[in-house]
Amino acid sequence: EVQLVESGGGLVQAGGSLRLSCAASGFTFGDYAVAWFRQAPGEEREGITCISIGDGSTVYADPVKGRFTISSDIAKNTVYLQMNSLKPEDKAEYFCAADRYDSPYCSRIDRWPKTVADPYWGQGTQVTVSS
Repeated sequence: EVQLVESGGGLVQAGGSLRLSCAASGFTFGDYAVAWFRQAPGEEREGITCISIGDGSTVYADPVKGRFTISSDIAKNTVYLQMNSLKPEDKAEYFCAADRYDSPYCSRIDRWPKTVADPYWGQGTQVTVSS
């Protein structure tokens, strides 16, 4: 059974840090790319970063570049999102998702909300940043 489970969300003051985890199971982790998305109330789900598990290449959206870092631990089938210098506008529900059809990997995460099937999405973890 395919599962992605996020953890690590919470409440933090502006300028603070959080580390999110995405634990994956039920598929060949190394054959996939894993991305983090976030969704604020009333907003569309936004892709913020992605990692190709096989070669470790990464991409970042401009709003998080230089503040967030994505990494993976193949032995643990887990992807991490280290979030530093958090801002109130980072407040959102954060989701991870996995896909292996982009070519190259992570090239079109903007399409994932429409193309990636439900089992390959986690349930989300809430991040709240107080000002």
